Amino acid sequence: MVILTLCQTKEQLSAVEALYMRAFPKEERKPFPVILAKAEEGSMEVLAIEEGGAFLGLAITILYKDRVILDYLAISEDKRGQNVGTQTLVLLKQRHMGKRLIIEIEDPEEPAENVTDRVRRKNFYLRNGLLEMPFRILLFGVRMQVLCTAPLSFSEYHEIFPAVFSEHAAKNVILL
Repeated sequence: MVILTLCQTKEQLSAVEALYMRAFPKEERKPFPVILAKAEEGSMEVLAIEEGGAFLGLAITILYKDRVILDYLAISEDKRGQNVGTQTLVLLKQRHMGKRLIIEIEDPEEPAENVTDRVRRKNFYLRNGLLEMPFRILLFGVRMQVLCTAPLSFSEYHEIFPAVFSEHAAKNVILL
């Protein structure tokens, strides 16, 4: 049975950081020490996805009022295609019951080499109950689409950034 646990051991943090570095392009990664500091503050969570003590993946969330951004989700390469992502989304929705789960994905309508991956990713989230929001954003220079478990306005989305990070961060989240 797949479970989500807050990372507390050096082994968990090491496994999460290693997968984080492999799974996300450098330009999309926040510095890992910043994530850990925000987790200490309580504005982010670093979660290990595990089954029977074996590491399957990671989920890193940003917490703000009634909103939770799934900032990073990655499944270990050898565990992909085994329903771990779907089970993780179910667990995240349960963990944050009563809150809106927000996901940012690279815009699949933007020309790119990985457009097939972008469409597949969007379809995965739509199959798992997320809804397409009626706005697009430029997030630190990357055109993104926002998905959510319930209706969300751009202003509700945007107010997370100055509150959790900084005004400078908020200026890099632009409505298109």
